[in-house]
Parts: sequence; C-alpha cells; structure tokens
Amino acid sequence: MKKAILLALGSLFAVLTAQFPADARRAPDAQIANQFRKGLTAFNRHDYTAAGQLLRSPAEHGHSGAQAILCFLHTHGRGVPQSFRIAAMWCHRSADQGNPQGQYLLGLLYNMGHGVPEDYVQAYKWLNLAAANATGPKRDFSYRIRDAVATKMSPAQVAKAQALAIAWRPISELHGSALMTEPCESGEQCLDR
Repeated sequence: MKKAILLALGSLFAVLTAQFPADARRAPDAQIANQFRKGLTAFNRHDYTAAGQLLRSPAEHGHSGAQAILCFLHTHGRGVPQSFRIAAMWCHRSADQGNPQGQYLLGLLYNMGHGVPEDYVQAYKWLNLAAANATGPKRDFSYRIRDAVATKMSPAQVAKAQALAIAWRPISELHGSALMTEPCESGEQCLDR
C-alpha cells in the first residue's frame, strides 16, 4: 500500500513539474546562486554576520562554496558562534563535493583535532586533495601544510593517506535526504559522521 501511494505521489510530482517551464523549475537554483553572491560580497567586505546569514540557505541547499565559507566562519567565530563541531560539519559537506577550500579547512581541523578526532592520515588526505584541486599560491601553500603534517606521520601512514586520496571521489549531496542527515543537538540537520 505504501509503495502504491509513493508511486502515485511520484507520478503526480513528475506530471506537475513537467507542466512548468524549465526556467521556472530552475528558479530556486538562480535564487541560491544570487544569495551566494550576496553572501560572498558580505564576506569580502568583512561583514561576517551578514555573510553567515546570507550563506546559510545556499549551504543548506548543497552549495559547496557557501559551506566552505561557513566552515571558516564557525572555525574562527566570525559573525557566527565559534563551534568546531559545526565547522567540521560544513567542511565535510564542502570537501566531500570536491571544494578545495573545504578540503583544506577540513585537513586543518583533522590536523588539530578540532570538531573531529585528531587524525593525521585524514589531515594529509584532505590537504593533498586540496593542493591537487587548488591553483596558484593556494596550491603551493596546501602542499607545504600537507608536508608539515607528514613530519608527524610514519611512512606507512603517509602511504595510507596517499591511497585514500587516490581512491577519493566527489559526492553530490542529496538535498534533504534522511540518508544524509540526522538531527543535531540544536534540532538542525547535520551530517551523520
């Protein structure tokens, strides 16, 4: 019975969305992109409170750039409460999608054990991926930080981290999926990590 209801609802949704023009179906994406641009402008003006407010919706909708900036804001307590746990959640979401800034920040969190367990293998992996995906000075800086983390590791740990980085593939977010999130202490949705 439940399958039949879900199938009927799915068919109804498909019929309703097919009736709307393609531009109307893309409107939320355009709104998210516009909200991200406003949030990025606020961030670049150092208006971190406005940036945190403006970037929340794009981040919740899976925008990896917004997630990386929220990670930074929560890590340093700029415009939002400082929380390494929340920062790590945003970093994971951004890094998992392949965002180099999210990967870099997540590597730093693993290196220091802020919001995640201290784990040099994970730190090296994420910093290596950030360097591979970054350009210009950010690339060189990420490699330097990665190499600094390697000084704390055994050759076997470095090899394991390199293998993890090679095997890594980006993951698209399933917006609102119960498979992706669980309730956090504050009642918000957080990654099940």
